[in-house]
Parts: sequence; C-alpha cells; structure tokens
Amino acid sequence: MRLPGRYDGVARPIVTYGSDPVLHRPCAPVTEFGRDLRRLVLDMFASMEAADGVGLAANQIGVDARVFVIDCPDADGEDVVGYVVNPVLTIPEPVGDDPAEEVTEEGCLSVPGPYAELPRAFRARVDGVDADGSPVTIEATGMAARCLQHEVDHLDGTVYVDRLPEDLRERLLAESRS
Repeated sequence: MRLPGRYDGVARPIVTYGSDPVLHRPCAPVTEFGRDLRRLVLDMFASMEAADGVGLAANQIGVDARVFVIDCPDADGEDVVGYVVNPVLTIPEPVGDDPAEEVTEEGCLSVPGPYAELPRAFRARVDGVDADGSPVTIEATGMAARCLQHEVDHLDGTVYVDRLPEDLRERLLAESRS
C-alpha cells in the first residue's frame, strides 16, 4: 500500500517471529544491483515508516537479501538515515568518555509490542555497498548504533529476543502474540 510520507515506496507487511523461516536463517548476499534493488530499498523505507520503526532488514518483509534501512537518532539526537547492502558490522573501540556498551530497552517490528533490556555496543560501524555497488559506511553511537547491530543480527538470522534468556524470550513472544 502506498502511504503519504517521507519515503517514496510501497509499504509491505512485516513478517512476525515464528511465521516465516526467513527471519531465522542468514540472508543471501546481494549480487544484482540497480533498479530492482533501489525499489526494494524504497519499499523497505516505506514499510519501516508505516510500521513506525527506526530500522528494517529485508527479511522482515520476507525478502531473502542482505539489505537493511535505518532512520534512527544517535547519542547526540542527530538522525542517522541510510541503507546498506551486504553489510559487515564492526565494533570500534570507545572514543573519549564513551562507554563500551550500554543496556537499554530494545524492541522489534517482528515481535510487535514488548521491549526488553539488552546490552549492545555504544558505538558501531557497518561497511557495505549501495544499490549501485558503490562503497558505503555508517558509523553511529547510542540508539543508532544499537539499530545497526539489531539489523545486522536480522540479516544473520537472529532476532533480538533470541539473545535473551529463554524464560524472558518465551514471555515476550507470548505477549507479542496476544
């Protein structure tokens, strides 16, 4: 469905935890670049916006491809907006007084509703390419760094609740389904 908003794409339904195996396996590297990939990225931004999210991996709309989009504030409140194809995540050393990690609440469009505290690196960097195959890098702090880590996890077949103790994961999944 096309929605008015800042992204010119078509919003697609979000895949929920347990409903499609695409969320639980590593995504395929992208090997074809150009118009179709640009359209996918636009649809991903529109899907993220329609679902009121701050990041979205391709498998969250049922597409088996190593692509994610982000529109999320960093530790200074500046919006980090972009996308990466075939991302490689690195965790840089802390800078100045920055903490190595922070524990804050995390949620997921594929597990609608509940949030849980989860430790993540305070600073993260993702290197990859854009829809034309040109190199791109996003480095971020705070919530945007959390988002980078969260989305790369998705592309590796891991949903944030998979990182939680089993009893908490089961409770959150039950809450999400209700």
